[in-house]
Amino acid sequence: MVGWSRERSVLAGCTLAFFATMVARLVISPVVPAISAAFSVSNSLIGLSLTGVWFAYALAQFPSGLLGDRFGERAVILVAVGGTAVGSLLLALSPVYAAFLAFALVLGGAAGLHYSVATTLLSRDFDNTGTAIGIHSAGAPVAGLLAPVTAAVVGSVFGWRYAVALGAVVALPALAFVALGLPGREPQRPEQSIRGRVRPGTLLELLSRPPIAGTLLVSVLGAFVWQGTASFLPTFLIEHREYSEQAAGAVFSAYFVAQGVGQPLMGWLSDEIGRDTAMGVCMVAGVAGYALFVLGPDLASVAAATGLVGIAMSWGATMLPKFLDHMSVEEEGMGFGLVRTTYMMFGSSGSVGVGIIADVAGWPAAFLALSGILALVLVGLTGAALRRRL
Repeated sequence: MVGWSRERSVLAGCTLAFFATMVARLVISPVVPAISAAFSVSNSLIGLSLTGVWFAYALAQFPSGLLGDRFGERAVILVAVGGTAVGSLLLALSPVYAAFLAFALVLGGAAGLHYSVATTLLSRDFDNTGTAIGIHSAGAPVAGLLAPVTAAVVGSVFGWRYAVALGAVVALPALAFVALGLPGREPQRPEQSIRGRVRPGTLLELLSRPPIAGTLLVSVLGAFVWQGTASFLPTFLIEHREYSEQAAGAVFSAYFVAQGVGQPLMGWLSDEIGRDTAMGVCMVAGVAGYALFVLGPDLASVAAATGLVGIAMSWGATMLPKFLDHMSVEEEGMGFGLVRTTYMMFGSSGSVGVGIIADVAGWPAAFLALSGILALVLVGLTGAALRRRL
């Protein structure tokens, strides 16, 4: 764009694309009770459809990296944003639950093409990768600030279908901005076939490297908790704390505001004090935050919990650069997409997992379970640090 440096244009285009693909997914959660009532299905089945969104999103990460290497990151980002608009419209028009579930997969798969290629594009343009990824990842919290409240209001006035269609309303202008303003780079491997690069031995070797394997396990658990929170925090507040849809949407937005602060902060902190130490800070905040959501007595405790959980769920800015730290430049496109698919594929079960726990044992048990998972991660990080020191 005229008057902008290349770096600013890349960062702005990637962040706006992430914002648009995130809005399309986040406008669903605030209207989950209305969707459940419309289709006469349980929390578990709605959780299954949300898991479908994120499972398809996860699966798209690996081919996204390969496609970016072959055709260029910019082309893949354009397809991702355009596909998100189409997926949102289909989801809003779903006549029955089965169609809703199928279109959830379409939306997730399209949106999932963006993140891996955007990250590798940023890594090619920026030296401070953690900081750049943190700013880029802030597109999600900004989406979280605007999408839940807007979806709750639109859903209460016009119905859940109009709320879900907001994803397309945001994606279309974002598509125009990316088409006009996002500069690309030459593909890394334009002549090499994608099939020739997908060799099980090569993929297994990359995933089994100790630094990557350990980071992958931590990321699976973090993604599970993030997914459960993104899918059911508004429903938890409505059904457990008896908030209105609008009040729950406001808290959900505040949670993403905290992430908006936390993502760049945690990315910078990971550059300064180390990836694992910064991740430990996130886990301490999360253990306290989820416990406060359940056990805190008043509005002040909910406010404190919202801030702590928002910081905790900024963990990606500490762990994603660590993956890149242990990959060569030639591996980044394929390798980063592979690890994103792997940890997000398992982490996507957070939606259905939290839904099942809530149906069986209630919402307090579901959210205390999330606190316990983060406590396990913290123990693992502490143990690994002690072993390295010894």
